[in-house]
This record gives sequence, structure tokens and C-alpha cells, in this order.
Amino acid sequence: MIEALLVMAGLALALGAALGAASVLFRTQGDPLVDKIDAILPQTQCGQCGYPGCKPYATAIAGGDADINQCPPGGDEGVRKLADLLGREYKPLNAEHGVEKEKAVAFIDEATCIGCTLCIQACPVDAIVGAAKQMHTIVADLCTGCELCIAPCPADCITMETVTETLDSWKWRYPVFELKVEPLQVSAQPPAKEAA
Repeated sequence: MIEALLVMAGLALALGAALGAASVLFRTQGDPLVDKIDAILPQTQCGQCGYPGCKPYATAIAGGDADINQCPPGGDEGVRKLADLLGREYKPLNAEHGVEKEKAVAFIDEATCIGCTLCIQACPVDAIVGAAKQMHTIVADLCTGCELCIAPCPADCITMETVTETLDSWKWRYPVFELKVEPLQVSAQPPAKEAA
């Protein structure tokens, strides 16, 4: 009995060591540029850029397959940040993918909701809570404002409400004008000495 336990413990140690060594030897590194681009994107997962989410769009930008101006939720500020990060020239937001809107959060009229769960299935960030044939509601802190829940709703009970800025949510805006610094003019002649 003890011999069987020792054999099993030995096998467990050997397999654990093999798995540990494999995780070190076969580790895959992510692209740090993709991670930096993804950090700038708004994480709405709305698909307006033509990609299924922010990470695939970041991968496409890093690979040169997508332009930096395809994200309406990121807006003009996001395009400027991407241009700075990548050293590319700024381009205005591409209107083919949508227009920049104010930050909004979905709101469900609970009196009209029929509990069909179609909005729950459409939400890419699981910000909608509810059950079949029960009233649904939005978790405002999780909602990214992607508007993907509006189209599948058969009762038209979902609306988007603009988020007002508070002291907690206020952020310094990216400069909208270019600052020009004039070089300091230095006179070539030394200053005259005062007579004593």
C-alpha cells in the first residue's frame, strides 16, 4: 500500500516537473506593440472598425492590415494617440466606420421588456443581467455603449443615454491644437560693461 502511494507521488512529481519545464521552454510571447495599441483602444468590442473586437483590430493595425482611423468609439483622441504611438501621420476618423458620439450607456425600459434574452446574447461584455421571460437591466459600470443590444430587441425597449462627466470620470483632453515653440533669439554681441 505504501509502495503504491510512493509510486503515485513520484509520478505526480515527475509529471509536474515535466509540465513546468514545458511551460518555460514552449512559452509564447505576445507582441508588445499589439498590447500598447490595444491599451489605447476603448475596449467597446463593438465591431464598428470591421474587426470582431479591439484586440483583433490592434493586431491588424500592428500588422499593417488596418488603418488607425477606423474606431468611432475611440474618436479623434484615439486616432491621435495611435498616430503618436506608431509615428504615423494623423488622419481624421473614417466616416465609413461611423461617427464619433458622446459616451453613452444602454438603458432598458423595464416596463416594456419582455425578457427575450436577445440583448443578453448580443452584449459582448456581459453588461446585461436578466433571465428568460424576466425583466432585464443594464450594469452601467460594465456597459461600453457599443449599441449592439439595440438591434436584436423586438420590443424596442433599449435606448442609449449620454453619460455626463463627473469629477470621478473627468479626464484631461488631448490637445486639439498644435503648440509651437519659437526658438530663443540670442544676441551675438556681448552686453556693454558699465563704467565704474
